[in-house]
Amino acid sequence: MPVIDLYDKENKKVSEITLNDSIFNVEIKKHLLYEVVKMQLAARRSAKAKTKTRSEVRGSGAKPWRQKGTGRARAGTKKSPLWRSGGTVFGPTGTENYNLRVPKKVMKAALKVALSVKCKDNELIALDDYNMDKIKTKEFVQTLTNLDAKNCLFVISDRDDTIEKSSRNIPNMKVLSADHINVYDILKYDSLVLTKPSIEKIEKRLG
Repeated sequence: MPVIDLYDKENKKVSEITLNDSIFNVEIKKHLLYEVVKMQLAARRSAKAKTKTRSEVRGSGAKPWRQKGTGRARAGTKKSPLWRSGGTVFGPTGTENYNLRVPKKVMKAALKVALSVKCKDNELIALDDYNMDKIKTKEFVQTLTNLDAKNCLFVISDRDDTIEKSSRNIPNMKVLSADHINVYDILKYDSLVLTKPSIEKIEKRLG
């Protein structure tokens, strides 16, 4: 089982913590990460693109010229997709659904792989329980500086408005509760900061 140091907000070693082997030390299967990240990015995609069909473009419905005898190809309307400024064939309609389905077991396994990647790459920082009395961005920035946690995902056990509001104006970092951690955010940030209570909650959730 992996054993890592546990620090306080001053970056002083408090003790050591033993991580669950079945969560933080699993075999790295990149295809699981690929499937789940692709699903998450697809879920964030919105269908905004829209093209006009031949029935929607502006123009006359009259036949441009007679069917025979002109020497030109026959044409029925200026709104034909073959014509410049005509309608678009098989273009986006704005109603597309890009959502992908991934089994719950795969999502759970991918989350374990993502946590194991951070642990094996020494990008996981274990922090003793962290609380803030008031909203103070400067204080939170100082904690991150002490931990040398740049471009990090900061995970707490439960939602805390004080911590979340103190961190929302800090670039390249994000605060999540243990219930909302996901593969994409874990891999997106260089460092993963887990408070001790959040580690216990994650192990209970994935164990």
